[in-house]
Amino acid sequence: MIGLVLAAGAGRRLRPYTDTLPKALVPVGPEGDEESTTVLDIALGNFAKIGLTEVAVIVGYRKEAVYERKAALEKKYGLTLTLIDNDKAEEWNNAYSLWCGRDAVRHGVILANGDTVHPVSVEESLLAARGDGKKIILALDTVKELDEEEMKVVADPGKGVQKITKLMDPAEATGEYIGVTLIEAEAAGELADALKATFERDPQLYYEDGYQELVNRGFRVDVAPIGDVKWVEIDNHDDLAKGREIACQY
Repeated sequence: MIGLVLAAGAGRRLRPYTDTLPKALVPVGPEGDEESTTVLDIALGNFAKIGLTEVAVIVGYRKEAVYERKAALEKKYGLTLTLIDNDKAEEWNNAYSLWCGRDAVRHGVILANGDTVHPVSVEESLLAARGDGKKIILALDTVKELDEEEMKVVADPGKGVQKITKLMDPAEATGEYIGVTLIEAEAAGELADALKATFERDPQLYYEDGYQELVNRGFRVDVAPIGDVKWVEIDNHDDLAKGREIACQY
């Protein structure tokens, strides 16, 4: 099993940081310290802590910044990094971005979004949930009070995920998908096919829509509750301020 990070996004709501950096390299350490910890650092650090040695990173917008830091990141975390170019990062949404990493997924991966600040306990919860034929396991926050923007999930204890979408009444949801998934190697082919069908239908769809495509085809997708954990998806400057408060606690 290897790590996989989606780090191709532009994050335009985080300007001026993202004038020159991809979203995953926006600093979440002390404000004003441009050399401080980034979301990518947190993801790589978590992967190293659970014993992974290889990580694939999907890059696109401002990818040169990731290429420039590749050697230093490998040395810092003791990882071998493979950078995979997303040629449509500024045109299409992330269903295509994850599809670009389909060869990496054949190794079995823990996928982390490049904008999610979270502790290593999330990856540990996913690993603890493995087995019993589970092929795809989503990290689920069942504690947080949900609003309109969150990626909401309805999960049945006996059947797994039934629905995953932002377009849902929060009161219907079991919890929020936080952007971290364990994908076993044997799911790679079916997932790639579902993602391709998803972005061919509409290139602006999310990879979570690819998960829904799998569910619609009868593929079981499972969830692992992460407990009462401090985490944040960084979309704007308010999220970034929260991310800085959280990141320093890990």
